[in-house]
Amino acid sequence: MFKPILSSCVVLTLVMTVAGCAQKPEAPVSQVNPLLTEWTTPFGAPPFNEIKPEHFLPAFKVAIDEQRKEVERIAANAEPPTFANTLEALENSGVLLGKVRAVFQNLSSSETSEALQAVNREVAPMLSATADDIRMNPRLFARVKAVWEQRERLGLSGPQRKLLDDTYKEFVRNGANLDAAGQARLRAINTELSSLGVAFDEHHLYDTNAYQLVIERREDLAGLTPDIIAAAAEAAKAAKLPGKWVFGLQSPSIWPFLSYADNRELRRQILAAYTSRCDHGDQWDNKKNAARQAALRLERSKLLGYKTFADFVLEEEMAKTPAAVYDLLNRVWVPAREMAIREAAALREIGAKAHPGFTLEASDWRYYTEKIRKSRFDLDEESLRPYFSLDRVRDGAFAVATKLYGITFTRRTDLPIYHPDVATFEVKDRDGSHLGVLYTDFHPRPGKNSGAWSDRFRPQWVMGGRDIRPIATMVCNFPRPVGAAPSQIGLEDVRTLFHEFGHALHTLLSRVRYRSLNGVPTDFVELPSQIMENWALEPDVLKLYATHFKTGQPIPADLVAKIKKSATFNQGFTTVEYLAACLLDMDWHTLTMAGEQDTAAFDKASMEKIRLLPEIVVRYRSPYFSHVFGEGGGYAAGYYSYIWSEVLDKDAFEAFKEKGLFDEATARAFRVLLEKGGSEEAMVLYKAFRGKEPSVEPLLKARGLK
Repeated sequence: MFKPILSSCVVLTLVMTVAGCAQKPEAPVSQVNPLLTEWTTPFGAPPFNEIKPEHFLPAFKVAIDEQRKEVERIAANAEPPTFANTLEALENSGVLLGKVRAVFQNLSSSETSEALQAVNREVAPMLSATADDIRMNPRLFARVKAVWEQRERLGLSGPQRKLLDDTYKEFVRNGANLDAAGQARLRAINTELSSLGVAFDEHHLYDTNAYQLVIERREDLAGLTPDIIAAAAEAAKAAKLPGKWVFGLQSPSIWPFLSYADNRELRRQILAAYTSRCDHGDQWDNKKNAARQAALRLERSKLLGYKTFADFVLEEEMAKTPAAVYDLLNRVWVPAREMAIREAAALREIGAKAHPGFTLEASDWRYYTEKIRKSRFDLDEESLRPYFSLDRVRDGAFAVATKLYGITFTRRTDLPIYHPDVATFEVKDRDGSHLGVLYTDFHPRPGKNSGAWSDRFRPQWVMGGRDIRPIATMVCNFPRPVGAAPSQIGLEDVRTLFHEFGHALHTLLSRVRYRSLNGVPTDFVELPSQIMENWALEPDVLKLYATHFKTGQPIPADLVAKIKKSATFNQGFTTVEYLAACLLDMDWHTLTMAGEQDTAAFDKASMEKIRLLPEIVVRYRSPYFSHVFGEGGGYAAGYYSYIWSEVLDKDAFEAFKEKGLFDEATARAFRVLLEKGGSEEAMVLYKAFRGKEPSVEPLLKARGLK
């Protein structure tokens, strides 16, 4: 997923800066805070070797104070409001705060600590209050509104008009038109939501990392491959349990165990631990947190004149209305559920052969799916891993970008990094000019969130006539190397790497004038990432990177054929467990009745309403649904965006299949879409590329649902 560092607020412009943009405080050299100084590192990259946790709180205070002063100067300007002295001035405010916040929020996700978490708890309400003070500043809003009312007479360019419209709406949607009492209540809601999101993430991280399945008997490892066993032994050593094997709830550990471990009781235990995270009635429980957030979001939306929180959110998305989201989800849900029922019957049949009286359970699904995959396609996903060594897959993704856009990636070892796992690359355009920097961070560790995401330490924009190039990140949780062997990843991991790389490309290829216009609707933001997944397993692309890590031999043609043949295998399960989470999210955020729900009862009722198969667990239950209830809640009323974007990506990839996977004209047209960010409406950009609105048919076909 794309994990935005900030909200999409165009008013605050809390974004990253380049070296030299921040003002230096007057202090002795020994007391200089590296977050507040000019960064003389290559490309103005953050000097992680100098930054310490204790630097963040004072840096935030200085940066917040600076932005408040910048905004006050704009609001108090005695000159008549113009696009330059109001809109562009706002765009150029908050640069220092964005610089500090970008580093902090990246580290909070990828390399957190108790010290950083303490800072986050203190800073979150400060940032919320700052945002509210700007959005609800009556003099500032009056200036923005005055320019907006003159918009037809100003002769603005397309991007200027988009910035003006977005900024005006941002003020209105955040309380600028409310009376004093309404604004006071809105401030209180925003502050509380900010603190709740921080706490939700802390609980989720703790409960995910706290669990260990410790295996002491070798016979309990039956069914697991040598590589999986070796990784568990390494995890045990790290946990100071030598001679044992440890499995956790991070993706590289739990999913292979559930797919191959013969011990059914242990499979039950680890899945139960996974699905009960933050649901134990203890200090890490998130049920009340989720219910409180949903209630506050509803209250906030009604205060602003919307029926539900989903109505508020979707007004700015491609979908526009909750009805449109439910329509798409239900169109896919019905055939996906029917396919999942057929898949469950096949799993029961194979389970009954081994165990008379067998009853299929959720912890059995992946295990027996692999048995069927092996028998039906003669394909064992574990046998594919030797062909998918992590560095080779990464280089394969780079090679696809080179063939499409002519850009190149060169490893750099002179940039500061925040952890030894991190690698850095300079990205250059076809003509050799600098495009940006990419940080990769691929392995799990205790201070790192689970999952995968793309972020940025600096976006692209034009400031003072200078094109400031971005610093992007892609962060994943893939298995670590074991012994002398490189990290070997599975098919789903390959797709994940290409997915996050697509987000990074969106950042790296940007050519927008204004920082705020880097943002795009949530249900459009997954298009650049998901379309990259389509290239990952194409036979011509596999030839670029899929070679055996020991022999160097390319992946055999018959294995490639089996991968292609099995492309729609288990898609009922995959689609259903994802769509169930989308529908749960929408159910929370189409509530119209005030008050806090019983989270457990709400989840249960939501799944019963759609008749979720008992053998399938929703991808995210509310207590650990961090996409929706974590800090920022970036995918609240928006988790559907992956399937909405998949409609776009499958339709867009049809253009490449029609003209050629690396057709130069098609790639050039798609690059224009990536470069423009949010400078134009998302559907306008898509139609300019495709020549028509997207069709859902390619998605249904790709998932085998039609």
